[in-house]
Amino acid sequence: MRISMVKHLIACLGLMIIFTACGLQSPLDRLQKELDQFPEYSILLQDMRQDGSVFPKYLHRYKLVYATPDPNKPDSLVFLSNMTNWMEVSEQYYKDNQNYLGMVLASKSRDGKTSNDKFPPGYQYVGNPQYGQWRQNSDGTSFWEFYGKYALMSQVFGLLGGGPIYRNDWNTYRDYRASNRPYYGKNNRYGTFGTATKKTNPNFFQRKQVRQQTQRSNFLNKFKSRVNRGTQSTYRSRSFGGFGK
Repeated sequence: MRISMVKHLIACLGLMIIFTACGLQSPLDRLQKELDQFPEYSILLQDMRQDGSVFPKYLHRYKLVYATPDPNKPDSLVFLSNMTNWMEVSEQYYKDNQNYLGMVLASKSRDGKTSNDKFPPGYQYVGNPQYGQWRQNSDGTSFWEFYGKYALMSQVFGLLGGGPIYRNDWNTYRDYRASNRPYYGKNNRYGTFGTATKKTNPNFFQRKQVRQQTQRSNFLNKFKSRVNRGTQSTYRSRSFGGFGK
């Protein structure tokens, strides 16, 4: 009887662990349900961190960019943004998305289609004549320019750190999306290791630098402690040997 109860308890605990892990697996599902009321949205991985060492917790923070109809112009949209609180995720989900800092993890377009493709913020609006147009530099290269009413989109999405979006870059982005591959921008400017991300997501890199300095300091302190103990041990051994002569 007791063995049966123990087995039942272990089974229940196993299910609890599985359900808990599933609950932490991806907060995107809940965020997408909350944002589904809006005609368009993007969910960006704004920040991430790991707390603790023995029993670490893995945390994400998301930037939500969503569109609402313009009350003065029904055929236009107004884009708003909001930041979530820190949300705990599973270790596996954290590792699966550790390269996508500053990038879109999920989105919805005006036609109602949702996607979990990973790409630089705002790229899904480039090439769409509803939001802007292609312009040419003096050297003949084409770059994207948002219309005046959508000019702030570059700031909302954090595109300023990456510079202009050129047509060749956008064509490459479309090829990547067609093959369901994450796109990190020209010369990998976006994502956790991108040069643009360091400008638009400074908090992550500041914490990373502090953590690395702390780790180096702890290592040096341990090393010095070991050297000092070794020196004292050697000194005492010699002193004892000399005393015996």
